[in-house]
Amino acid sequence: MIQTIGLTKRFGSLVAVGDLNLTVGSGELFGFLGPNGAGKTTTVRMLVGLLQPTAGTAIVAGHDVLQEPLEVKRAVGYLAEVPYLYEKLTGSEFLRFVGGLYGLTDAESDERAERLLGLFDLEEKKDQLVQGYSRGMRQKLGLSAALLHEPQVLLLDEPLAGFDPRSAARAKEVLRELCSRGVTIMMCTHVLEIAERVCDRIGILDQGRLIAVGSMDELRQQAHSAAGATLEEMFLRLTGDGETAEAAAMLGRAD
Repeated sequence: MIQTIGLTKRFGSLVAVGDLNLTVGSGELFGFLGPNGAGKTTTVRMLVGLLQPTAGTAIVAGHDVLQEPLEVKRAVGYLAEVPYLYEKLTGSEFLRFVGGLYGLTDAESDERAERLLGLFDLEEKKDQLVQGYSRGMRQKLGLSAALLHEPQVLLLDEPLAGFDPRSAARAKEVLRELCSRGVTIMMCTHVLEIAERVCDRIGILDQGRLIAVGSMDELRQQAHSAAGATLEEMFLRLTGDGETAEAAAMLGRAD
């Protein structure tokens, strides 16, 4: 459902993403990790059509992001790390507006919005202006908007930022359920525990280059880590912070 072929993005002399070749299968929950500035958000923005690649291309839901940008946008649900919301609309009005962009009738939008707002504990806030929402509430509304048109592919950048523990647990259940129905999810996150628990496979980007990809067991092999190594230990080892990785491993043994 997602394939990148030599995907590259340069900003002047800076190579933000370099020659990225990656495949994410149907129904897979793929974690996309990397240090700050590694190129994760740039990659996702190219996949959703918000940035033009410098070289290479990507196929999303069977459509080339360069040749068929509108078809890609129809098939994709996107949540930015800081979602852009219209603050002078209520939660319900915003979701109806988003539904209209995807060709849903008001009745279809309202029915789906009611279900999503209930799922994320926003039903009591649906008639309040977005400007009064907390960060977590804004993130829930943004995730609801990404899900509203029932996309084939979800591209999520730090989707659980600001979520309280109960809401985060609910959201993880929702994501796994969507994957069981064949939806493909690519999720950028700095919360390694979440990636370790819910993702089928994980890719690690560093300085714009994909340095490791696979299941937890496959990453352990690539990182030359012990059988019980955590994702945090492997991440630190693979991204060059070996001393911190060793300290984390020692603390884990001490516990």
